[in-house]
Amino acid sequence: MRVIGLMSGTSYDAVDAAAADLRLDGGTLELRPLGLVGTPYEEPLRAALAAALPPAATGLDAVCRLDTAIGRAFAAAAVRADRELCAGRAELVVSHGQTVYHWADGGRVHGTLQLGQPAWIAEATGLPVVADLRARDVAAGGQGAPLVSLFDLLWLRGRPGRPVALNIGGIANLTAPDGTAFDTGPGCALLDAAAREFSGGRLACDEDGALAARGTPDPRLLQRLLAEPYYALPPPRTTGKELFHAGYLRAAGAFDGGRPEDVLATLTLLTARTVADAVRSVGGTEVIASGGGVRNPVLTGLLQDRLGEIPLRTSDELGLPAAAKEAYAFAVLGFLTVHGLAGTDPRSTGARRPSVLGTVTPGRDGFRLPPPAPGAPVRLVVRGEGDPRTA
Repeated sequence: MRVIGLMSGTSYDAVDAAAADLRLDGGTLELRPLGLVGTPYEEPLRAALAAALPPAATGLDAVCRLDTAIGRAFAAAAVRADRELCAGRAELVVSHGQTVYHWADGGRVHGTLQLGQPAWIAEATGLPVVADLRARDVAAGGQGAPLVSLFDLLWLRGRPGRPVALNIGGIANLTAPDGTAFDTGPGCALLDAAAREFSGGRLACDEDGALAARGTPDPRLLQRLLAEPYYALPPPRTTGKELFHAGYLRAAGAFDGGRPEDVLATLTLLTARTVADAVRSVGGTEVIASGGGVRNPVLTGLLQDRLGEIPLRTSDELGLPAAAKEAYAFAVLGFLTVHGLAGTDPRSTGARRPSVLGTVTPGRDGFRLPPPAPGAPVRLVVRGEGDPRTA
């Protein structure tokens, strides 16, 4: 089945659309990557989204407008991916949507909200759409995140040692081979917030870590930030920009006269330290990293320093582009859904049971489920163009 996975993470800068050929062969799920296209959010939409996110107050009129505008942006990305990556032969679209609120309190998640009305995607592409994938796991008592954990478990199964899959987006998360999975804390969220604050909105991020590279970490600010109670919560645990935002930094004194370069150096070290501590807590012997944060050489350098003898690799080395891994993961989750298979592992999310995820919006010609799969996959294999089994 040719599937398009759509993803926009907590950096809310673009919609990533990854296309894959997926085939279930006995207990093996085979994935052949077809490519990735990124479609940036138009600036008015990005500004409206930023203005509506916590801790800002917002109204239902803004929510409705965002749901429509994000749905249309995801639809445009899906049309482009079908045309450029699938030669117009895609069969299914899977949309993560844009997370705007993750209701976590006291170590539990009570609800989660992703915007981006899937009807716009179905109307534009004519294809069935699987969307709203997180809510079912939350309803089953889970955290609703990190949903990439099942993908990670299948993908890294059989790899020697204790490989840890790491994604560094706005929030960083990891998956260990025993099924333990959780958000470690901020990935780039605080870095992006500080860059915007110090530049008066001119900069969306500290590109390539250039500002942090010129700074020196402030040990007092670092200790205040490390005192955050979230880091002491046991897994599974999840968080988001509901906690880690510009107001959080302001309350910690990050904007009380320190040099911007020093604050950004401190925040980069904060991410590296909390991620490395999390990796060690699960006994990781290597780290396979993906997400936008791997493009920041200052962050990855500090992370490798903190990991010491534990090697840090990118998912590119295992055949999955670091920028596209999450979009491919959601393509897999939607594929599992239409085959009646669970997309979660309760060890990772804390749910009472595995769940078949999401809702299905029919395409132009309706929707007919594929035959039920005889069993769930036990491993995932990424196959390249030269592999004869992908022909």
